[in-house]
Amino acid sequence: MKIYDLKVKKRNGEEFSLSELKDKVLVIVNTATGCGFTPQYKGLEELYQKYHEKGLEILDFPCDQFGHQAPGSDDEIHEFCTMKYNTTFDQFSKVDVNGENEEPLFTILKEQAKNDEISGLKAKMAMKAVEKLSKTTKKPGDIKWNFTKFLVDKEGNVVKRYSPTFEPEKMDEDIANLL
Repeated sequence: MKIYDLKVKKRNGEEFSLSELKDKVLVIVNTATGCGFTPQYKGLEELYQKYHEKGLEILDFPCDQFGHQAPGSDDEIHEFCTMKYNTTFDQFSKVDVNGENEEPLFTILKEQAKNDEISGLKAKMAMKAVEKLSKTTKKPGDIKWNFTKFLVDKEGNVVKRYSPTFEPEKMDEDIANLL
């Protein structure tokens, strides 16, 4: 199964077919509004503004599985992101990314990219700390925390998986190469 075979739920409850995103480069990210990594919305929006016209789409999936850091309704989360970070990319309905109720899209993403790209001692130490806090990380490949980012090429293949500590701005070159 490919990601283009799936439908996801928009924040208004409507189904959205990912097949509509064929021939686009995608950044798919699980987010939270009350997380130490929440300021990454700024970097994600900058990438979106820079590359959207060239074929980049950012798919934001709020997730409340890590430290209950995405409370509130889909609309409240959207309002926070647009007011505080001026986000304009698509935000979908809140999902689980690990466990028995995980969103099938994240199952596929994790199968294609089992490990986060983590560079630097500080980032590795931060990820060790959050792994201990995560109650939903049960098996290899599970997402360890909010703001895990997946870069998907125009054919729907995961090219890279970036850890929550990896700043979106540092994805610039990888995105440009795929566009």
